[in-house]
Amino acid sequence: MKQHLFLDVNDGSCSKNLQVIATTANASSLTSGSSIIATGVLQHSPKNEFELNSEHIELCGGCNIQDGYPFAPRKVYSTDYVRQYLHFRPRTSHFSSLLRIRDAATRAIHNFFHKEGYLHVHTPILTSNDCEGAGETFAVVPNNQETLQNMVRSRLLPEETYFNSKTFLTVSAQLHLEAVVHGLSKVYTLGPTFRAENSKSRLHLSEFYMLEAECAFINGLDDVLVFIEKLVKNVTTDVLNECEDDLKKSSEGGDNFAWLDKKFVVLTYDGAAAILKDKTKYPGDFVEGASLNKDHEKFLVEYCGGIPTFVINWPKDLKPFYMKECVEDESRVAALDLLVSNVGELVGGSLRENCRNKLEAKLPRDGVELDWYLDLRKFGGTPSGGFGLGFERYLQFILGINNIKDVIPFPRWPHNCKL
Repeated sequence: MKQHLFLDVNDGSCSKNLQVIATTANASSLTSGSSIIATGVLQHSPKNEFELNSEHIELCGGCNIQDGYPFAPRKVYSTDYVRQYLHFRPRTSHFSSLLRIRDAATRAIHNFFHKEGYLHVHTPILTSNDCEGAGETFAVVPNNQETLQNMVRSRLLPEETYFNSKTFLTVSAQLHLEAVVHGLSKVYTLGPTFRAENSKSRLHLSEFYMLEAECAFINGLDDVLVFIEKLVKNVTTDVLNECEDDLKKSSEGGDNFAWLDKKFVVLTYDGAAAILKDKTKYPGDFVEGASLNKDHEKFLVEYCGGIPTFVINWPKDLKPFYMKECVEDESRVAALDLLVSNVGELVGGSLRENCRNKLEAKLPRDGVELDWYLDLRKFGGTPSGGFGLGFERYLQFILGINNIKDVIPFPRWPHNCKL
């Protein structure tokens, strides 16, 4: 504008840009994407918004768009395109908003658990156990062959050399939380977990974050359901209150949070199966006694009016060994899945089997490393229950984001581990 330039500046602290007024003399070399330090007088603009009338502008780092910078000013790019440039993605307004929401959700989770009397525990990433028993683990071995050669012992396989046993990246912190809960009563953790699945779906990652909690002296599954519902509603409310502007920029699914004022639906597995077998209700296929796939899960939520829906009391053959059998039907276990729109399963949990003899009979055949887990029941064991919530799926749920790769800073999936 004749002798003046108007710059949109953002330091990442919020979604709004600060307008900086500069003279053509001290800003003639600036291009979109540059990093600057601007000093001057902060004042109100004619529209009653803050702007900076700059006295001096220092160029910290120039940005030559013509030299390969992938984002041109005022142009909208697809998420698939932006994902190709993970190192630049946090600079985009959409993804920077996502990262601020992710930060707010993390703080809301910690605040909630603190108010509920839970203690945060750092559980290990390296473990000797495959908690879920599905064999979807990543093995951990040193990359230095000289180190391995110096540590070789007889009767040990190469992958056992470093730790004297096979070691994996964790798929769940649950078993470790069960050990800690016997001393602290209420514990939780929020950290990375790893699954070696050959899946490139919009809902799967090889590395993702799990919120896991465990509480001692729980005898009924209802207590776990009530706590999970309270957690999801409280954290979501906090995020909505703190991140209004960022939600407008990063949300892809509108702002329908009517479920916050409604009680979550509870179905037994048998009740859910009856709905899915009824061709007048569900047009697809379902085999009773089988797991629910994503289509089943999403349909059940839609059938229940879009309200998050618990499915409880599952056939024990479909669930891991550590889940407690239902008193009224030993073919079922006191387990829960919380299903939500867009993503399907968000939370999985259960009461834990606290009878040592029953647990020992159900241990995996290769469960030699789980003697300590039996000892928890042998020496002062207590009934307990807990759950795990997929943090990235939670963000997908509240934001309506289709692809899980777009709610984590640096996604890893099969054939892709950039940066």
